[in-house]
Amino acid sequence: MENNKLLQARAVIDETDRKMAELFCARMKAVRTVAEYKIENGLPIFDPQREEQVILKNSRYLEDEDAELRECYVKFLRDTMAVSRHYQTRLMEGMRVAYSGTEGAFAHIAAGRIFPSAQRLGFSCFPDAYEAVVRGECDAVVLPIENSSAGEVGAVADLLFSGPLYINGTYDLAIIQDLLTLPGADPSKIREVVSHQQALSQCAPYIRAHGYTEREFVNTALAAEYVAKLGDPTVAAIASEEAGAKYGLTVAARAINENTNNTTRFAVLSAARNRYPGATGQDIRFIMMFTVRNEAGSLARAIDIIGKYGFNMQSLRSRPMKELLWQYYFYVEAEGNIDTEAGEAMIRELEGCCDQLKLVGSYKHSI
Repeated sequence: MENNKLLQARAVIDETDRKMAELFCARMKAVRTVAEYKIENGLPIFDPQREEQVILKNSRYLEDEDAELRECYVKFLRDTMAVSRHYQTRLMEGMRVAYSGTEGAFAHIAAGRIFPSAQRLGFSCFPDAYEAVVRGECDAVVLPIENSSAGEVGAVADLLFSGPLYINGTYDLAIIQDLLTLPGADPSKIREVVSHQQALSQCAPYIRAHGYTEREFVNTALAAEYVAKLGDPTVAAIASEEAGAKYGLTVAARAINENTNNTTRFAVLSAARNRYPGATGQDIRFIMMFTVRNEAGSLARAIDIIGKYGFNMQSLRSRPMKELLWQYYFYVEAEGNIDTEAGEAMIRELEGCCDQLKLVGSYKHSI
């Protein structure tokens, strides 16, 4: 009896959610019309008096319900209006895209190339940039997931495993490190270079050949800003040409990094997951993360299941789980469309041998 009641309740919820999805789309289309009117008439997005009138009027629809339900409905109305304001803001002001770093940093450059008309907002670290999207302050976040020389960015991988956002695209950015000086400075007089530790490492042969001393900085763009403010012609920064232009520095030497094929792969993450129903082709990929049971052969079984359904793995990596000593989660990137019958069947079978299983995203191989 209890089981039947539960199933009936879930069926009602499922049907209600379906109807709510249709009504949500109808409401947001009307919100778009409101936004267009506000754009034409120079009106602000937030009209607190109008919102309070709507809440008062709509809350009367539940006059016959108990107080707790009426309170929940008022909160539902306020949350709905917050979503509407966010949508209007996006329509009226463009997308807000988060990244970790400052203007001129490679993440800032990547975000600009992916979203050339968006407002880019810099944050001090990967988690803060990620959480800006979770909180709804930004529409998407651009984060580095791996470098062709240094490998995966572990801190971002951990966010992918533990957080709610989805990867909906990737972008490969060639990393070119330039030697930046004050305008008019004599390159032969340079004694010290300032940059991020990874940039210094990438340019180590050039630095050694010129006998420079090194100073580490939090990132390459801030190193360029520091050199510009310092005003010492014997100190140079190693950073991007864009960072040099931002802070008024001159490019004294181009592409001084040892590996000219050095590329960082950035991912675009947002709250909703892209789907490609019916699409085929090797340009569609997905990323999954999972943990396996502590049993002999469990990882091998998971890998076999992925291959069994025709998905070609491009990478398989492991990362330690911070909360569990000597326990690991696994990161798989594979070719193929997971939004197919084969993909659904693979997920079902993987659930039988994995403790945790998370689809991080589906996307075209490169934006």
